[in-house]
Amino acid sequence: MAYKVTLKKRAIKALVNINEPYYSNIKKVIYSLADNPRPIGYKKLKGREGFRIRVADYRIIYDVYDDVLIVNVIDLGHRKGIYQR
Repeated sequence: MAYKVTLKKRAIKALVNINEPYYSNIKKVIYSLADNPRPIGYKKLKGREGFRIRVADYRIIYDVYDDVLIVNVIDLGHRKGIYQR
């Protein structure tokens, strides 16, 4: 069963500001979350709800709602500043 992937406004704004080749790689990983919301390399966040997946120096923060089959991408950004937001 495929999950529906949704992006918050904050994630969309961050994605638009990312340059190639990272942009394409991040987009590909976000789309792949629909098939497998817990891929190899994902981690449960400590201190708050959600998961993260790494794409080079960037991190994608997301929630998974298994009961309604939704993956909600909350935020994404460079590893230096993503966890302070």
